[in-house]
Amino acid sequence: FILLLCLVQLAVAQNRITEIRENLLGNYSDRVLVVSHRADWRNAPENSLQAIQNCIDMGVDMVEIDLKKTKDGHLVLMHDKLINRTMNGKGRPEDYTLAELKALRLKNGAGCKTRHQIPTFEEVMTLCKGKIMVNVDKGYDYFKEAYAILEKTGTVGQCVMKAGLPYEQVKSENGDVLDKMIFMPVVNLQKADAEAVIDSYLTHMSPKAFELVFNNDGPEVLRLIDKVRSSGARIFINSLWPELCGGHDDDRAVELHEPDESWGWIIGRGAKLIQTDRPALLLDYLRAKKLHN
Repeated sequence: FILLLCLVQLAVAQNRITEIRENLLGNYSDRVLVVSHRADWRNAPENSLQAIQNCIDMGVDMVEIDLKKTKDGHLVLMHDKLINRTMNGKGRPEDYTLAELKALRLKNGAGCKTRHQIPTFEEVMTLCKGKIMVNVDKGYDYFKEAYAILEKTGTVGQCVMKAGLPYEQVKSENGDVLDKMIFMPVVNLQKADAEAVIDSYLTHMSPKAFELVFNNDGPEVLRLIDKVRSSGARIFINSLWPELCGGHDDDRAVELHEPDESWGWIIGRGAKLIQTDRPALLLDYLRAKKLHN
């Protein structure tokens, strides 16, 4: 009975990740994917296993995480250059061994020490396997090492790597693994070379998705969004704060009670993925619109 239960749970998990991947890579225009920024950081320490588990439990499609390396070569989850803000210690993560970092504890959003430990990338991918996609934000410097862990854990198809760099640089630095996984260019539409960067990726790589950043919603921004959309690539937009999405942010949805002017506007531009700091509320909004299961 226990073996049967385990097999059923495994089948359900695999169906879940298959569904998310098909929504990301296939032709499902009636579904929007929710990406939770640093996992569920409002209710658990950011980049923690508990924050990721919370996202899995609520039905989030993808968690965004950040990577750093310890003194003894382990990849761990950490956003800042220093551990001061998020742990009860000080200094750079690369000045500590993994054991030394594990002896410390993560802080919550109020800056209070919790019982949670810093997780390794391997621990995270083991937790996420078959359950949720993972978006590595700050982690390009460890592209090949991260790929090795994805291979080890059997989660290559569940991870999106990204960078705000030209195609030529990414290809020269990581060409041997670039085509083996999902890579998403990040393009700031305010920069003078934005269209050239987009064109280069479309010509040489045809990415499955682009992350587009913009601080206004003027005609030129809309033109470039439409260009990416017309190419067939998925569009990833951050609703975290106004400068990332032309003023159509989470707080406008929640605090100003204007979700149609924030998340609705983003969806209207053709976004397939929305990265949010309000995952539960965005899920409620999408489900009410029949845009999420």
